[in-house]
Amino acid sequence: METFTSWRTWDGARPTLAARLSAPTMDVLDRAAAAAIGWHGRQRRPTGVPYMEHLLEALEILVRGARVTDPDVLAAVLLHDVVEDTDATLGDIEDRFGPAVAELVDWVTKPPAIAQGRTAKRTATTTYLRRLRQAPRPAIQVKLADRASNVQRLFQMSADFQRRYYAETVTYLLPLAAEEPFFGPWYESWRRDFAYLA
Repeated sequence: METFTSWRTWDGARPTLAARLSAPTMDVLDRAAAAAIGWHGRQRRPTGVPYMEHLLEALEILVRGARVTDPDVLAAVLLHDVVEDTDATLGDIEDRFGPAVAELVDWVTKPPAIAQGRTAKRTATTTYLRRLRQAPRPAIQVKLADRASNVQRLFQMSADFQRRYYAETVTYLLPLAAEEPFFGPWYESWRRDFAYLA
Protein backbone atom coordinates (compact mmCIF):
# COMPACT_ATOMS: atom_id res chain seq x y z
CA MET A 1 0.00 0.00 0.00
CA GLU A 2 1.40 3.37 -1.01
CA THR A 3 1.40 5.94 1.79
CA PHE A 4 1.19 9.71 1.50
CA THR A 5 2.99 11.39 4.36
CA SER A 6 5.70 13.50 2.76
CA TRP A 7 3.99 16.90 3.07
CA ARG A 8 4.12 17.97 6.72
CA THR A 9 3.93 21.75 6.34
CA TRP A 10 2.46 24.07 3.74
CA ASP A 11 5.91 25.52 3.01
CA GLY A 12 7.21 21.99 2.44
CA ALA A 13 4.31 21.00 0.18
CA ARG A 14 4.05 24.17 -1.85
CA PRO A 15 7.05 23.73 -4.24
CA THR A 16 5.84 20.31 -5.38
CA LEU A 17 2.30 21.60 -5.79
CA ALA A 18 3.46 24.66 -7.74
CA ALA A 19 5.32 22.39 -10.18
CA ARG A 20 2.12 20.40 -10.84
CA LEU A 21 -0.68 22.95 -10.69
CA SER A 22 -1.55 26.20 -12.46
CA ALA A 23 -0.85 29.58 -10.91
CA PRO A 24 -4.60 30.35 -10.42
CA THR A 25 -5.05 27.00 -8.65
CA MET A 26 -2.07 27.76 -6.43
CA ASP A 27 -3.61 31.12 -5.52
CA VAL A 28 -6.73 29.30 -4.31
CA LEU A 29 -4.66 26.76 -2.40
CA ASP A 30 -2.50 29.42 -0.77
CA ARG A 31 -5.69 31.05 0.55
CA ALA A 32 -7.20 27.71 1.62
CA ALA A 33 -4.03 26.64 3.43
CA ALA A 34 -3.82 29.97 5.24
CA ALA A 35 -7.48 29.66 6.26
CA ALA A 36 -7.01 26.08 7.46
CA ILE A 37 -3.93 27.04 9.45
CA GLY A 38 -5.80 30.00 10.94
CA TRP A 39 -8.90 28.04 11.88
CA HIS A 40 -7.21 24.87 13.15
CA GLY A 41 -4.40 26.75 14.92
CA ARG A 42 -2.50 24.43 17.23
CA GLN A 43 -5.05 21.60 17.13
CA ARG A 44 -3.68 18.08 17.06
CA ARG A 45 -5.17 14.89 15.70
CA PRO A 46 -5.88 11.85 17.93
CA THR A 47 -2.54 10.45 16.68
CA GLY A 48 -0.81 13.51 18.16
CA VAL A 49 0.26 15.05 14.85
CA PRO A 50 -0.56 18.68 14.06
CA TYR A 51 -3.92 18.99 12.29
CA MET A 52 -2.34 20.49 9.20
CA GLU A 53 -0.42 17.25 8.58
CA HIS A 54 -3.70 15.37 8.13
CA LEU A 55 -5.02 18.01 5.72
CA LEU A 56 -1.79 17.93 3.72
CA GLU A 57 -1.86 14.13 3.59
CA ALA A 58 -5.37 14.28 2.15
CA LEU A 59 -4.21 16.92 -0.35
CA GLU A 60 -1.19 14.81 -1.31
CA ILE A 61 -3.46 11.81 -1.87
CA LEU A 62 -5.63 13.84 -4.25
CA VAL A 63 -2.76 15.48 -6.14
CA ARG A 64 -0.09 12.77 -6.27
CA GLY A 65 -2.37 9.75 -6.09
CA ALA A 66 -5.67 10.60 -7.77
CA ARG A 67 -4.15 13.39 -9.91
CA VAL A 68 -6.95 15.81 -9.12
CA THR A 69 -6.33 19.38 -10.31
CA ASP A 70 -9.73 21.01 -9.71
CA PRO A 71 -9.10 23.99 -7.40
CA ASP A 72 -12.49 23.66 -5.67
CA VAL A 73 -11.87 20.02 -4.78
CA LEU A 74 -8.33 20.73 -3.59
CA ALA A 75 -9.42 23.72 -1.51
CA ALA A 76 -12.25 21.65 -0.02
CA VAL A 77 -9.86 18.93 1.10
CA LEU A 78 -7.78 21.50 2.97
CA LEU A 79 -10.94 22.89 4.58
CA HIS A 80 -12.92 19.67 5.04
CA ASP A 81 -12.72 19.61 8.85
CA VAL A 82 -13.05 23.29 9.72
CA VAL A 83 -16.82 23.29 10.24
CA GLU A 84 -16.66 20.06 12.23
CA ASP A 85 -13.66 20.90 14.40
CA THR A 86 -13.36 24.71 14.63
CA ASP A 87 -15.66 27.70 15.00
CA ALA A 88 -15.77 28.23 11.20
CA THR A 89 -19.15 28.00 9.49
CA LEU A 90 -20.21 27.03 6.00
CA GLY A 91 -21.06 30.69 5.53
CA ASP A 92 -17.45 31.60 6.30
CA ILE A 93 -16.25 29.13 3.67
CA GLU A 94 -18.74 30.34 1.09
CA ASP A 95 -17.79 33.98 1.71
CA ARG A 96 -14.09 33.25 1.23
CA PHE A 97 -14.08 30.42 -1.32
CA GLY A 98 -17.47 30.40 -3.04
CA PRO A 99 -20.51 28.12 -3.02
CA ALA A 100 -18.86 25.16 -4.78
CA VAL A 101 -16.20 24.73 -2.09
CA ALA A 102 -18.76 25.29 0.67
CA GLU A 103 -21.03 22.62 -0.81
CA LEU A 104 -18.18 20.07 -0.91
CA VAL A 105 -17.27 20.81 2.71
CA ASP A 106 -20.94 20.52 3.66
CA TRP A 107 -21.16 17.04 2.13
CA VAL A 108 -18.20 15.75 4.14
CA THR A 109 -19.03 17.45 7.45
CA LYS A 110 -20.53 15.12 10.03
CA PRO A 111 -23.61 16.58 11.69
CA PRO A 112 -23.25 16.96 15.45
CA ALA A 113 -24.87 14.19 17.49
CA ILE A 114 -27.70 15.93 19.37
CA ALA A 115 -27.98 13.20 21.99
CA GLN A 116 -24.99 12.29 24.09
CA GLY A 117 -23.42 8.88 24.33
CA ARG A 118 -21.54 6.40 22.21
CA THR A 119 -24.63 4.86 20.60
CA ALA A 120 -25.97 8.24 19.46
CA LYS A 121 -22.62 9.19 17.97
CA ARG A 122 -22.31 5.89 16.11
CA THR A 123 -25.85 6.24 14.77
CA ALA A 124 -25.10 9.76 13.55
CA THR A 125 -21.89 8.55 11.90
CA THR A 126 -23.68 5.68 10.15
CA THR A 127 -26.39 8.03 8.85
CA TYR A 128 -23.72 10.43 7.60
CA LEU A 129 -21.76 7.69 5.83
CA ARG A 130 -24.88 6.30 4.17
CA ARG A 131 -25.78 9.80 2.96
CA LEU A 132 -22.48 9.97 1.09
CA ARG A 133 -23.91 7.54 -1.48
CA GLN A 134 -25.85 10.50 -2.88
CA ALA A 135 -22.85 12.86 -2.87
CA PRO A 136 -21.45 14.25 -6.13
CA ARG A 137 -18.19 12.72 -7.30
CA PRO A 138 -15.99 15.66 -6.17
CA ALA A 139 -17.35 15.35 -2.61
CA ILE A 140 -16.70 11.61 -2.68
CA GLN A 141 -13.12 12.29 -3.77
CA VAL A 142 -12.67 14.66 -0.82
CA LYS A 143 -14.08 12.07 1.59
CA LEU A 144 -11.99 9.25 0.15
CA ALA A 145 -8.82 11.33 0.50
CA ASP A 146 -9.75 12.26 4.08
CA ARG A 147 -10.41 8.62 5.02
CA ALA A 148 -7.28 7.41 3.21
CA SER A 149 -5.19 9.78 5.33
CA ASN A 150 -6.83 8.38 8.45
CA VAL A 151 -6.59 4.70 7.58
CA GLN A 152 -2.96 4.84 6.49
CA ARG A 153 -2.26 5.73 10.15
CA LEU A 154 -4.69 3.23 11.61
CA PHE A 155 -1.89 1.29 13.32
CA GLN A 156 -1.40 4.31 15.63
CA MET A 157 -4.88 3.94 17.14
CA SER A 158 -6.17 1.70 19.92
CA ALA A 159 -6.96 -1.90 19.00
CA ASP A 160 -10.71 -1.42 19.55
CA PHE A 161 -10.76 1.71 17.41
CA GLN A 162 -8.78 -0.05 14.66
CA ARG A 163 -11.32 -2.87 14.40
CA ARG A 164 -14.33 -0.54 14.37
CA TYR A 165 -12.77 1.88 11.88
CA TYR A 166 -11.65 -0.96 9.61
CA ALA A 167 -15.18 -2.42 9.52
CA GLU A 168 -16.72 1.01 8.94
CA THR A 169 -14.29 1.76 6.11
CA VAL A 170 -14.87 -1.58 4.39
CA THR A 171 -18.64 -1.25 4.72
CA TYR A 172 -19.13 2.37 3.66
CA LEU A 173 -16.01 3.74 1.95
CA LEU A 174 -14.83 0.85 -0.21
CA PRO A 175 -18.09 0.85 -2.22
CA LEU A 176 -17.61 4.59 -2.85
CA ALA A 177 -14.01 3.98 -3.93
CA ALA A 178 -14.79 1.09 -6.27
CA GLU A 179 -15.41 3.20 -9.39
CA GLU A 180 -12.56 5.64 -8.80
CA PRO A 181 -9.46 4.76 -10.89
CA PHE A 182 -7.01 5.60 -8.11
CA PHE A 183 -9.04 5.03 -4.97
CA GLY A 184 -10.49 1.64 -5.91
CA PRO A 185 -7.12 -0.15 -6.15
CA TRP A 186 -5.64 1.87 -3.27
CA TYR A 187 -8.39 0.90 -0.85
CA GLU A 188 -8.23 -2.75 -1.95
CA SER A 189 -4.49 -2.74 -1.22
CA TRP A 190 -5.18 -1.12 2.15
CA ARG A 191 -7.83 -3.72 2.96
CA ARG A 192 -5.37 -6.54 2.25
CA ASP A 193 -2.68 -4.94 4.43
CA PHE A 194 -5.09 -4.52 7.35
CA ALA A 195 -7.10 -7.73 6.81
CA TYR A 196 -6.03 -8.99 10.24
CA LEU A 197 -8.58 -6.53 11.67
CA ALA A 198 -11.54 -8.22 9.96
